[in-house]
Amino acid sequence: MSEPVVSIGEFSRLTYLSIKTLRHYHDVGLLEPAAVDPSSGYRRYSLEQVSQAHLIRRLRDLEMPVPEVRTVLAASDADARDRAIRTHLARMEAQLASTRAVVASLRDLLAPLPALDVTFVDLPAQPVLVVRDVVEAHASARWYDDARLRLEATLDQSRLTATGPYGATWAHAFFENERGEVAAFAPVAFGGGLPARRSDPGVRLEELPAGRFATADHIGSLDDFDRTYGALGSHAIRHAAPLADPIREHYLHDRTEVQWPVRTQ
Repeated sequence: MSEPVVSIGEFSRLTYLSIKTLRHYHDVGLLEPAAVDPSSGYRRYSLEQVSQAHLIRRLRDLEMPVPEVRTVLAASDADARDRAIRTHLARMEAQLASTRAVVASLRDLLAPLPALDVTFVDLPAQPVLVVRDVVEAHASARWYDDARLRLEATLDQSRLTATGPYGATWAHAFFENERGEVAAFAPVAFGGGLPARRSDPGVRLEELPAGRFATADHIGSLDDFDRTYGALGSHAIRHAAPLADPIREHYLHDRTEVQWPVRTQ
């Protein structure tokens, strides 16, 4: 015996979805009525469609895009359907974590920034193992992680040993244009060298130039990294003459040391 069909009004009450929403779901291809009267255009729905309507409502409440909802509904079996739903839930959870981090950062912004301990240091030239590239801002974290692995692999192949924390230099264009040169580096001792033939010729031995820097530590979430930059850069402007040289960062276990280049006195 086939399932009874009901009017769109009755189906609206069964599914807790408005007639307007049901018409929209029909128009975008999410929920096709069981029958449409060719003369009047009246839509009628099968009781078998009630659970499908409930699923669509929950997926749309989770802001799943219409094409992805179609993928879930067209899944060949329950496992395929559940995989699509889990993928979207994972994305939603990541977005939620990001939102919570931004909310926490905004709350922190309402509080006064703790006084930043800024010192001026004169650094000698430093030999480094380095990877350079022009990097898009949105991909910079992934690029640095890859560059660090390349540095570590080259150190393992060479006679060099890292003598300090890994770091990176960031050209002004990176901040101004969201795209600029970044150099990931590992400080090394004088002497030794790289093998003539190595697996990654993009890793080179160079020298960071000597210079004077306004230096401060950033501790805590990277969501507030901009506040450290703002405070350190402002201090450098008030008490020295900043240079257009790249900003340096050193990545320690519990903090990031930021070095703002200034004119040598």
